[in-house]
Amino acid sequence: MRPETIPDSVPKVVIVGLDHMIGLQSARIFAKRGIPVIGVARSKEHFCCKTNVCEKILIADTYSDSLIECLVALGQSSRQKNVLVPCRDPSVEVVSRSRKDLEPYYHFLLPPHDVVETLIDKIGFSRLALSEGFKIPKTFVLQSSQDAVTASAELNYPCVMKPGLKTDAWEKATDKKVFKLRCREELIETYETFKLFTDSLVVQEWVEGDDTHLYSCNCYFSRNSEPVVAFVARKLRQWPPHIGQTSLGEECRDDVVLNETLRFFKKVGFVGLGYLEIKKDERKGDYYFIEPNIGRPTGRSALAEACGVELLYSMYCDLVGLPLPEERQQKYTGVKWINLVTDLLSAFQLWRKDEITVVEWFRSLRGKKFFAIWSLADPKPFVWQISWGAKHLCHMLKNRSGKNTKVSSQIVEEN
Repeated sequence: MRPETIPDSVPKVVIVGLDHMIGLQSARIFAKRGIPVIGVARSKEHFCCKTNVCEKILIADTYSDSLIECLVALGQSSRQKNVLVPCRDPSVEVVSRSRKDLEPYYHFLLPPHDVVETLIDKIGFSRLALSEGFKIPKTFVLQSSQDAVTASAELNYPCVMKPGLKTDAWEKATDKKVFKLRCREELIETYETFKLFTDSLVVQEWVEGDDTHLYSCNCYFSRNSEPVVAFVARKLRQWPPHIGQTSLGEECRDDVVLNETLRFFKKVGFVGLGYLEIKKDERKGDYYFIEPNIGRPTGRSALAEACGVELLYSMYCDLVGLPLPEERQQKYTGVKWINLVTDLLSAFQLWRKDEITVVEWFRSLRGKKFFAIWSLADPKPFVWQISWGAKHLCHMLKNRSGKNTKVSSQIVEEN
């Protein structure tokens, strides 16, 4: 359905964070359903904003309260109450904090604000998971240099360090999601370098296993905290390799991941969109909670739709009072999701380190695939992404040591 043929009574979807892979994928999912989409982005220059599926794109700081001013103004000019879909953690936090201002104009579903703050904050999540009896890797919270020294002496190596909250300052300083550290000195040095960009850093012991041991479960819970739909997948490759965001993933079946995810979210009375990443220890077989994403889609949301599981459309129907779609059960068809540009970069770096061959890379792509950015009906975002990928490839070739990974946030996509 073309936008001009859609009745005004159909609630539109407002995508907050169109300038990100997750925002683009979500916009395409709703547009394919004939639902009008409005995008909100921090920068119209991002390759995802070159899409043709939005009826218009508004510019606002999606990480600050100016987003609320933009959304209220949009809501006041709309003929009906539309569906609001934030696509990044800072946007979720802003929307949650200002929900009373937005509720007259938008349909959206979030747990109470204190739950939102706890689950977005990696420190709060770790404490909550432990208190509820779930396994997490051995964890230390670093708020001072002395904390770093203490943790460095008690942890086994390797370990990983990440921000408790990924702030705007953090994203400007580095595009790394986490740092993999091999020794005490590296831990202390990394802490001293990055402590200025966030209030607290979290350091955890590394759970043994390659990328294929990283599982995720996307789900949507109704207002009564009942699971409406769930979808399990796993990573196959990441960018940057081993410590980044998925560049190649696939649908899979793991009932432990499914059941533990649903059990955790039910225990905390969760509502809305949820996601939990879990890693299986390849030696002991134990499952460890890594981190959640809540109140927003993720990269695997589009994989769910590609596999016939109506994750985001189920949310839309539930919010606006339409009958839920029938396609809400996973059929385990093994579809693969690929961000082609970042997967090429990942494979290139792995090839340079003799961790993969060209033949092995091609073999890993076998089977039915869903492309994160490429779309024959909407080709411009992919064309623009190629230029960013080419710039970063040149950067990699100039920095052959591979230590400098500061790249544009438009290339490195989050879960």
